[in-house]
Amino acid sequence: MFLFSKIVWLVAQPLSIAFLLAAIAALSGFLGRRRLAATAALLAALLLFVMLYTTAGTVALQALENRIPKPAGDPKDVSCMIVLGGAFENEVTSVRGGVEFNQAADRFVEALRLALRYPQSRILVSGGDGSFSGAYEGEAAASQRFFTEFSVGPERMIAENHSRTTYENTVNTAALLKADGLQNCLLITSAFHMPRALALFEKSGIAVTPWPVDYRTNGRAVLRFDFTQPALNAQQTATALREWLGLFGYRLTGRIARIP
Repeated sequence: MFLFSKIVWLVAQPLSIAFLLAAIAALSGFLGRRRLAATAALLAALLLFVMLYTTAGTVALQALENRIPKPAGDPKDVSCMIVLGGAFENEVTSVRGGVEFNQAADRFVEALRLALRYPQSRILVSGGDGSFSGAYEGEAAASQRFFTEFSVGPERMIAENHSRTTYENTVNTAALLKADGLQNCLLITSAFHMPRALALFEKSGIAVTPWPVDYRTNGRAVLRFDFTQPALNAQQTATALREWLGLFGYRLTGRIARIP
């Protein structure tokens, strides 16, 4: 299932679709199928225009981020927190060592803040190597170096270093929570990812308090043309599409009972 999902996304992401349409247009033109070539070229151009020069991706991502609100203030007490992986550059850290974050670094920055404020809390980091090869260091291992640098002792850490997908995060985490007698943890992940993660934990019967971080939108975006930041628009579109596909895919396969 892991490899299948990777292959599906490789084909289904917007830039791949645009490339396939452009390739169809070129081949059709070479074969003299002018109408098919024109149609494919037009669709490719429209797709690229929407991706690069509108806020469609930002609006779609914002819809995900706004589904699960973050609590107004810090809780009175935190006994444990679950931090979902996806914030480390595994390929880089596996070769260069140290700690290298990507855009989702807020997951671990927020976990560190809470860990320092609530010194009695335990921290369960769930995330292995999600690459095709499986040859890189998992995120749970890298996170131990990060927390140790800020005097968060290893005795507070629980490492789940085998998960490659959000579904595996849930399955593997459930066993560790039960073994350590932990319950009612904070669930820390990116805001756009929280609906799918929360639905999985609900389906598994694990009570958690959602703690969304890593917001990518301001919460007030509207659909409009935007010629100022095409690269960011394309990235927002890809992130939103991947997450919405994941949500609906998990719902159709019965991995989640509802879309929060």
